Amino acid sequence: MESRMIIETTNLTKRYGRQTAVNDLSLKVKKGEIFGFLGPNGAGKTTTLLMLLGLSHPSRGSATVCGLNPLRMAKDVKRHVGYLPENVGFYGDMDAIQSLEYVADLNGIRRDEARAKIDELLELVGLKENARKKTAAFSRGMKQRLGIAEVLIKNPEVLFLDEPTLGLDPEGAIQVIGLIESLNQDKGITVLLSSHNLSQVQKISDRVGIMIGGNLIAEGSIDALAEEKFGMGEKEYSLEEIYMKYFQEV
Repeated sequence: MESRMIIETTNLTKRYGRQTAVNDLSLKVKKGEIFGFLGPNGAGKTTTLLMLLGLSHPSRGSATVCGLNPLRMAKDVKRHVGYLPENVGFYGDMDAIQSLEYVADLNGIRRDEARAKIDELLELVGLKENARKKTAAFSRGMKQRLGIAEVLIKNPEVLFLDEPTLGLDPEGAIQVIGLIESLNQDKGITVLLSSHNLSQVQKISDRVGIMIGGNLIAEGSIDALAEEKFGMGEKEYSLEEIYMKYFQEV
């Protein structure tokens, strides 16, 4: 794994009036890793992602993504980053191919180049057999996989995934997590994964960060965080046990 930081924030802060959504966030994500971004609803995870994309301006502090300042170079950042929000939306009268063609057009990709890429992506996300099915008839799991295909069409260096397995049945969640892991391992894509499903995060993350009340209260490998909270020992602690220990001590 390369040691270059592909995401870095320094004292990043976002306030809405008197409410502080993100407070003095200093975070580093290495190129080529899967970083699990954890915390309860309202912890500031999504607000952080929006600031990293240049979709929300910080009240204070700074950030870089792929060496670019999202506040001043939001369009350039979006060329390097694929973002899958918590609730993926599609035009229900379009099929999978039409949806991907539409996204390719928005990204300025030539139609002939896009077609070859679309075939490859549908195979990758397991939707080749449903390529001409209207998205209105897609299950939530199929929509999540199509959403991942959409963000991959521009060959991003980084993926921001906000609750990608929320609402999926166990089989669908396993498929999506497996896809994320293969994108990281086979294509070298850096992943910032925001999720409530701690067991899934534990399976694939190199390091994690825990946000509570807008504050980053812990950051590191799961083993390092377990040692910090429970000390050295033979027992292996789950990410859920580690998370709850931090949560209870805030």
